[in-house]
Amino acid sequence: MDFVRNFPFICIMLAMVSGPVSSVLSGKKAGRLSMLVVSVCGILSAVTLVYTLQLTEPFVYTMGRFPAPFGNEIRAGVFEALMATFFCLIMVLSLIGGLKYLKTDVPDEKKNLYFIMINLLLASLLSLIYTNDMFTGYVFVEINTISACGLIMIRGWGRNILAATKYMVMSLLGSGLVLVSISILYGITGHLLMSNIHTAVAELVASKNHIEPLIIAVGLFSVGIAIKSALFPFHAWLPDAYSYSTCSSSAILSSLVSKGYILFLMKFIYRVIGSDVFKMTGADDVLFLFGIAAMLVGSIDAIQQTDISRMIAFSSIAQIGYIYMGFGLGVEAGMVASAFHILAHASAKSMLFVSANGLSEVSGGSMNYRDLRGSGIRNRSAGIGFVVGSLSMVGIPLFAGFTSKVYFAKAALGATTSKEIVTLIALAISTILNAMYFIRMTLSVYTPRMNEHYEDRDFRPGFTYRFSMFVFIIIVLVLGILSNPIFDWISRGLSQFS
Repeated sequence: MDFVRNFPFICIMLAMVSGPVSSVLSGKKAGRLSMLVVSVCGILSAVTLVYTLQLTEPFVYTMGRFPAPFGNEIRAGVFEALMATFFCLIMVLSLIGGLKYLKTDVPDEKKNLYFIMINLLLASLLSLIYTNDMFTGYVFVEINTISACGLIMIRGWGRNILAATKYMVMSLLGSGLVLVSISILYGITGHLLMSNIHTAVAELVASKNHIEPLIIAVGLFSVGIAIKSALFPFHAWLPDAYSYSTCSSSAILSSLVSKGYILFLMKFIYRVIGSDVFKMTGADDVLFLFGIAAMLVGSIDAIQQTDISRMIAFSSIAQIGYIYMGFGLGVEAGMVASAFHILAHASAKSMLFVSANGLSEVSGGSMNYRDLRGSGIRNRSAGIGFVVGSLSMVGIPLFAGFTSKVYFAKAALGATTSKEIVTLIALAISTILNAMYFIRMTLSVYTPRMNEHYEDRDFRPGFTYRFSMFVFIIIVLVLGILSNPIFDWISRGLSQFS
């Protein structure tokens, strides 16, 4: 069974190597290779999860058998393996669900380029999950940024290029802040491995040395990741990037890319700085305030949208706010709730983007909610998927979003009195706002227009599309009904972080 310890490294290398290989393949063959690689990585990650569940501590894989500072390390525990498995599952379902639209949205000569970006994106996400080295994390943050930018602009339309430009400018700003933070930490600790930095930081705090540079490093890193993950008020680039991309790209960008950065921040808080030191700097209070603001501002912006894809995109801003609010509660239960919400949001949001494209397909290609009337009847798979995703986002019982909000409410009860009251009020208001725009859109897609004469009234989606919708729905329901084991795995994994 010890051979399983090689699986995280194998997954990263498979994804990395498949990128250059795809460059010499045709678009069709590159697509098949990417599907195979993502599926294999998902299976290996699932095996790793089963293996880590049998261990009392995470295992460390030293690449090349060279110890620090000459070598690099991968660290895998229950939390890392769970996230890697889930990310691979969501990515393959997003690709399958958007496969039909990819054929029309991406020119044939660019299809292999598209899958190069997919492979590099997968490699960067897995590396951010598993790496135990800060500089390696930064390198793959940049690879993640470039890959995501390529996925946004692959269509070559003016709006796509503009959206990619906005994304690149903001992401590079965030990356710069992250790099400066890592440089400061290296300067005051002399280490790049997370565990070594953690030990050095604890000694610095105990001796009260270099406290000011430490606070600056924490602030710069937090702001840098907040920019890259589109936390309010750094969210202006997100709606265009998500809504103007291809179907699969929108699903992957909204569910995985920003979450990779957030996971890196979680590792920074627990494994690099330490949760106690993070709270000492006051960064948790700042993230809490901006998380609450994002929950409300994102929902208010979403209400004003008449385009379904932009409505879903603005909803992501609010959902990212939930995650940062959990960070800001300053208790471990809040972090666990945020980690669970990463899973709940990723599954529902991917399904919403894939279903939105299915609804648009039977509505003359329009994304306007008036033109989408009756589309849920014409494309039943897309309609059901959109309803389930909407119910989850609103927080209806039995669905993943409801479970997340319950966990957030429970976590708030263990925080300070002021944060408890603000959190509960914000959850209630946000739920009402979510219901306003998702229910409006749901009613629209199931309200037939008078004198409809669509040739595609009897439209039948392909098998791959229906399969992806079915699995997405199962995931959302499992997270909503059978959440206890997953919640326990997350709790166990985070307790092993420090």
